[in-house]
Amino acid sequence: MERQLNREFIIELSKKKQEPEWMLDFRLQSLEAFNRLDNPSFGPQLDIDFNNINYYKSSSTSLTDNWENVACNIKDTFKDLGVIDAEKKYLGGVTNQYESEVVYHHQDLPQEIIFTSTDDALQKYPELFKEYFNHLVKYDENKYTALNGAAWSGGSFIYIPPNTKLDRPLQSYFRIDSESLGQFERTIIIVDENSSLSYIEGCTARSYSTSSLHAGVVEIYVKKNATCRYSTIQNWSKDVYNLVTKRAIVDAYGKMEWVDGNLGSKVTMKYPSCILNGEYASGNSISIAYAKAGQVLDAGAKMIHLAPHTKSNIISKSLSSDGGRSNYRGTTHIAPQAFASTASVKCDTIILDSLSKSDTYPKNIVENSSSTIEHEATVSKVSEEKLFYLMNKGLTENAAKELLIMGFISDFKKELPMEYAVELNRLLKEN
Repeated sequence: MERQLNREFIIELSKKKQEPEWMLDFRLQSLEAFNRLDNPSFGPQLDIDFNNINYYKSSSTSLTDNWENVACNIKDTFKDLGVIDAEKKYLGGVTNQYESEVVYHHQDLPQEIIFTSTDDALQKYPELFKEYFNHLVKYDENKYTALNGAAWSGGSFIYIPPNTKLDRPLQSYFRIDSESLGQFERTIIIVDENSSLSYIEGCTARSYSTSSLHAGVVEIYVKKNATCRYSTIQNWSKDVYNLVTKRAIVDAYGKMEWVDGNLGSKVTMKYPSCILNGEYASGNSISIAYAKAGQVLDAGAKMIHLAPHTKSNIISKSLSSDGGRSNYRGTTHIAPQAFASTASVKCDTIILDSLSKSDTYPKNIVENSSSTIEHEATVSKVSEEKLFYLMNKGLTENAAKELLIMGFISDFKKELPMEYAVELNRLLKEN
């Protein structure tokens, strides 16, 4: 397929995927919006050469549920990442995407649960797919939702039926191994009434001298009295632009939890959101962002209260070192009709040297007199006294800093499955 993003490419991509006419029309509308829209007016500078991006790369491996049918180089990549071992130990189902396509999917779930690739869901469950696709994140919201709408490929589609509580997490893993690749997965999750889901997402890429682009879209629907937890550990290489839109809508008595770890990428712009649409709905976000040399991580969360007695909580942990920049950017908005609602925002930042920076950009809006927002923010440098104390106990300066960092992010680690907490420790030591 040709490299340039134009009508001919989109038509060829849709044809290759054997999509219905309405999806081709949607892709072409999205392409028009992408060409029309400018980059966001806030956040880090985005210097992306769209003419140098490969917008789709197929795999030599067809979708399979048997690792023996996966090409050896792809299988070895996922094995080295620990994905295959994790599947065996504690996961109820996995989807693994390599470049632009899901190459491996396996599950041990009741038949009524749907867990498959988004491309496969379009073919097998067209009515359910169309009901939820592009309803929560509109294609023309910004330049990168439009880009995703035009070139989307892969991602996970999950439907948990009413009164179903999974005892093991589901996981998707996204890998970029090619230079200047664009990865545009689309994930849709529906957790129906009185049900619960824990979903884990992992992201990595190989390093190159030229930039790659990851612009995913996630839409999550949490129905009445349902719970969804979405945990992410991203460790993109430092030549990846990571520009993602993640949003959940939560019905009455429902609960949405974002657990978001950002360790890699050249630039990240990501603000997981909850729309609290029913009474007593709640939304939580706990995140870390660790920026090192050459990295700008602009991350945070958004909580929109639209119903009475709703509750939200944002905890953001940011670290920066070696000249990196780690920012918190978030919005908490309590609407007039969301009376007797409460919201809490806590942003903590550690700057590890004089070269690094961190800024906080909160937006807190309360539009009724019976609701409250609490906001607490701290910015500090690593305490010389603490370093001196630990080094007197025999630790090197690097080991002492590492211990302080681990203590700083302990709240975040507690929210991760044990295996992911161990992996986070390893990544922080290597980063």
